[in-house]
Amino acid sequence: MTNHIVIKKKITPFKKKIGVSGDKSISIRSVLLASQAIGKSKLYNLLESEDVFNALKTIKSLGIKYKKFNSHYEITGYGLNGYKLKKNLVIDAGNSGTLARLILGLLININKCVKIVGDKSLSKRDFSRVTEPLSLFGANINSSNRKLPVKITGSEFLRPINYFEKLGSAQCKSAVMLAALKTHGLTKIKAKKSRDHTEMFFKHLNIPIKISKNKKFDFIEIKGISNFKSFDYIVPGDISSCAFFIVLTLLSKKSYLVIKNVNINKTRTGIITILNKMNANINFKNKKNYKGELIADIHVKSKSKLLGIKCPEKLNSSAIDEFLIIFIAAAKAKGISHFKNLSELNKKESPRLDIAIKILNKLGIKVKRNNYDIKIYGNPDLKLEGKYVIKNFMKDHRVLMMSCIASLTLGGEWKIYDTDSAKTSFPNFFKILKQLGAKIN
Repeated sequence: MTNHIVIKKKITPFKKKIGVSGDKSISIRSVLLASQAIGKSKLYNLLESEDVFNALKTIKSLGIKYKKFNSHYEITGYGLNGYKLKKNLVIDAGNSGTLARLILGLLININKCVKIVGDKSLSKRDFSRVTEPLSLFGANINSSNRKLPVKITGSEFLRPINYFEKLGSAQCKSAVMLAALKTHGLTKIKAKKSRDHTEMFFKHLNIPIKISKNKKFDFIEIKGISNFKSFDYIVPGDISSCAFFIVLTLLSKKSYLVIKNVNINKTRTGIITILNKMNANINFKNKKNYKGELIADIHVKSKSKLLGIKCPEKLNSSAIDEFLIIFIAAAKAKGISHFKNLSELNKKESPRLDIAIKILNKLGIKVKRNNYDIKIYGNPDLKLEGKYVIKNFMKDHRVLMMSCIASLTLGGEWKIYDTDSAKTSFPNFFKILKQLGAKIN
């Protein structure tokens, strides 16, 4: 069966309400933390994607049982020392950097060798940013050329560390936080601003944690060896998934969209800030606090005149997964959009910055690049009539979805390959597009 779609027509005007799948980052964290809790945890609206399924398979291989019910998943944990595993265990994280990096933190006290592997894309990503700090705890960690596969043999004699996370990587910070749980004493972390879902979970679970902040850094202290009880959790909607429908609505004529019950944690809403600075009209309504996370309905309507932006660099970490679709908005905006220091984009599932520039050039959009800074010369009158083929993008789910939104808003006839990659993070992506009126063959 050919793994591609064809899109020949722009989407027609729509006025709809939708919901999106559970947040991927929170889904994976909830699975891993439930596996370390004492008792049966119930997880509702868990994202049923390949990355999360791999997280469930991982905890099963570590001796943790889970069950799927109609409304939720139930995971039975046995505490911080509850993992039971066979010798020479191999954990396949698939495409999930979050899973591969965070599980290393939880294996820090396992006195058996465990091998972490991943797919072709994940195996190209840098793991030294995690293995180096985790080694300081006292674990024996070996990797090939700073990449997967990684072998870890934990230690029963761990020591707390002081760690400076300077990349703005929530995965690196969270891996160290999870390792700190297994360690006697006080682990101290100075971290560049990034997603704080793990911190929110620790607070909700009454894990001993102290957090202070200034404009650039968060300062985190974690007292280890504190078992915590099982929990019930409803995973909120994923704003990264919403991003594609938000830009679809902005660039479509006479359209209005409401997306229900979305996580609008301030470390994740960079895309909203950026688009509103570009003259969009995106609003949050029905705000509520859910166990530390802020939830709301997102209201967005089409905008005929977006404006170019000089994007503040401080927004990079809170929009890092959404820049590809932001670039499509910039392509249609009036004026020049300037984005700086996007090196982290090339350390994702694919070299996203490189691929995005190639796609924009293919569409006739002028892009100037200086190392990891780019300028996109927008064209508000951009209307495509040619044929466009998108393939060889390392099966990156966000490149796939970016291309679909471009085709439905800019015109032309598109053939887009590797559509199965949507299953990594957003299995319902095409279903929702069709609900909004997209014609996809």
